Amino acid sequence: MVGGIAVVMAVMAAVYWYGGAVVARHQAEGAADLGALAAAGTAVDGEQAACAEARWVVERMGAVLRSCRLSGWDALVEADVGYAPFGSAAARARAGPVELNR
Repeated sequence: MVGGIAVVMAVMAAVYWYGGAVVARHQAEGAADLGALAAAGTAVDGEQAACAEARWVVERMGAVLRSCRLSGWDALVEADVGYAPFGSAAARARAGPVELNR
């Protein structure tokens, strides 16, 4: 009986930690996506202003901005969210103007 309870508890703990890692990854992806959109929206003001805007958005999303740069009109952003037992969850995003091929 005690062994069965221990197994159930171990499985529940594993599911809990795995779920937390998934949430951290999604949070990092959302922060990177919105940071890239913010940077692309202010790209006309230069890389410094664009990356400052990306940092503001990423930090409000509970993540850390690891890198930000402009490549032409495209904004490239990397963000990560710390998750204690597994290190951190990182994500990259790119945003820029849409090309229309007609």
